[in-house]
Amino acid sequence: MPSPRILLIDRPHGFLIEALQNWGAELSLHYETPREEVLRLLPEYDGVVMRSRLRADAEFLQQGRRLRFLAREGVGVEHIDLDCAAQLGIEVITSPEGSRNTVAEHTLGLLLGLMNHLARADRQVRQGEWLREPNRGYEIFGRTVGILGYGNMGSAFAQRLAGFGCRVIAYDKYKTDYGNEYAEAVDLPTLQRESDILSLHIPYMPANHYFVNEVFLSAFSKNIFVVNTARGTVLETEALVRHLQSSHVLGAALDVLEYEETSFEFLNFPALPAAFQYLRQADNVVLSPHIAGWSFESKLGHAQVLAEKIQAFWKGR
Repeated sequence: MPSPRILLIDRPHGFLIEALQNWGAELSLHYETPREEVLRLLPEYDGVVMRSRLRADAEFLQQGRRLRFLAREGVGVEHIDLDCAAQLGIEVITSPEGSRNTVAEHTLGLLLGLMNHLARADRQVRQGEWLREPNRGYEIFGRTVGILGYGNMGSAFAQRLAGFGCRVIAYDKYKTDYGNEYAEAVDLPTLQRESDILSLHIPYMPANHYFVNEVFLSAFSKNIFVVNTARGTVLETEALVRHLQSSHVLGAALDVLEYEETSFEFLNFPALPAAFQYLRQADNVVLSPHIAGWSFESKLGHAQVLAEKIQAFWKGR
């Protein structure tokens, strides 16, 4: 069986290029080629490797008349028309395994920074302020951490918590029998009743848009800390702000925002709504620019995972 012709429209780690070439695939590199030209080229290729520079909408997918797979270097697929891909028989391949460790570590870092006021304390010391009592922190030890979504990222985060002396519970509406040595599987009411900390690890899809909203947050019995390293649009920012203002949410650490562009490359900060401007000013909020999965190791990890999955798919057709 001949190896595929593959169009790469975002620059991957060099490992992926080398692995695919050694396998015998014919590669064409178009990292900066405009969408119109990419659409013109698509009918010539069996597969596409991409991140998020271009949207793989119905027009894009239909243009690829011989496309058999679309390999997304990373996790999120909100810029890919999955229904259209399924109708056309195009396999969508992702590589969440490549960044599970770095996302778990970043989530833990955000949580520790949030509960110990590290970002605020750092700013204060740099400004010549030495404030100890106002920066008294909270321990993870003895608390209950609720994980929403127990796939690659959620389970890796639970594993990182194993040495903290906390209870870890998880709810995943897409899984059954997913409890393990690191987390107890519970239903959603239990998660909302017993959590002191909520960490979001669910994928974006239309059914998960604003999954964490006013009603969802109001159902928590305790005042909680919230961490989001999943996708911005699974969390309704205005609802989060209301709960921060009432102190029902004691603090939030956000690596992702609902206001991000599809390409995740740019935010026009002054033009963003009042809810985001509140987050920018709040002392009990920690923000990072969608970098939870953005380590040197994950860049290689995604390439390794995609190389293996692409070859396995092609051989198993």
